[in-house]
Amino acid sequence: MQTPRFVIDEAKLESNAQILDSVRRRTGVKILLAQKAYSLAATYPLLARHLDGTTASSLFEAKHGHDFFGGETHVYAAAYAPGEIDEILSLVDHIVFNSPRQFSLYAAKARARGVSAGLRVNPETPVATTPAYDPCRPGSRLGTVRAQLEGACPAGLEGLHFHCLCEQGLDELKTVLAGFEEKFSDLLPAVKWVNFGGGHHITRPGYDVDGLVGLLSGFRARHPHLGMYLEPGEAVALDAGTLETTVLEVQPPSPDGVSNAIIDASPACHMPDTLEMPYVPPLNGARKGDGGPFAYRIGGATCLAGDVIGPYSFDRPLNAGDVLEFGDMAIYTIVKTNHFNGMRLPSVCIRRMDGTLETIQEYGYEDFARANAASRGA
Repeated sequence: MQTPRFVIDEAKLESNAQILDSVRRRTGVKILLAQKAYSLAATYPLLARHLDGTTASSLFEAKHGHDFFGGETHVYAAAYAPGEIDEILSLVDHIVFNSPRQFSLYAAKARARGVSAGLRVNPETPVATTPAYDPCRPGSRLGTVRAQLEGACPAGLEGLHFHCLCEQGLDELKTVLAGFEEKFSDLLPAVKWVNFGGGHHITRPGYDVDGLVGLLSGFRARHPHLGMYLEPGEAVALDAGTLETTVLEVQPPSPDGVSNAIIDASPACHMPDTLEMPYVPPLNGARKGDGGPFAYRIGGATCLAGDVIGPYSFDRPLNAGDVLEFGDMAIYTIVKTNHFNGMRLPSVCIRRMDGTLETIQEYGYEDFARANAASRGA
């Protein structure tokens, strides 16, 4: 078995998708896969049986969703490049603009192509607990605050979009929705749809799915003419993947009693949210923290001093050759992997419904060389 490798579990994807499908059927909301979190096309046919389409943040994501998933294709970007807008409009059903200026530049062109044009608004109702992931933080570049609209609804506006959550539950959505309706309710009679954005941890154990159904049904009762969209990314593939990696070296304990275990994967290259969020993923056979008999920091083989996560505690010592399995590695991993220091990208495998394991992609030097072709003057 060659490591590192991502293993995606079809059965868990199916389970997550069925939960989302139940929300669709009970409320009439349309649910889209946010590809920024998970975009493995080999699993799109499974997901497409339960979801309504995809949402994208760029031309390439829009094309990927359009070509491989089908259904509705939505796109939102903080700003669109003039040289890409025509191709984007040829691929999508809905386009969301970030500002009145962007709307004024391209909305008429969208309408001429039969594309529904919306505006992302900022309810200025912060609920995210990590500042870097809070679209409502002061000075945010994401979304239009009410003062920028000067009390007017732009001509041709068909939808409003807000996205304020990050791995959060129903209570936070209630808070944000109240802020949205307070600031923008006078615009709702003039539009056709509202997108509640992402960050909804609907498939997390303990999430109040019935409460979400009630909240969405209440919104529809207040605004029966409006279509509703949700675009969860993490919820689609939550806990649906692992990263398997091999221990290369175990160093002697540091003065704090914690040893460094060097692996053939890299937090910085293969699970960057562990450094950016920061996020400590589950590790099979270990506990988070240094309270156990054998404590380790897990580090990549790169030259980056901060390429470390943990500590984790084990009931037994780690040795070179041991295979470690990190959990919840389907989301914000494959879409963020990089070749820093020439690190090999993990292979991608799928555990099919019948339990068989299929390797769908392996990476080698040619992939690294292609990514760095410009440095050779190619």
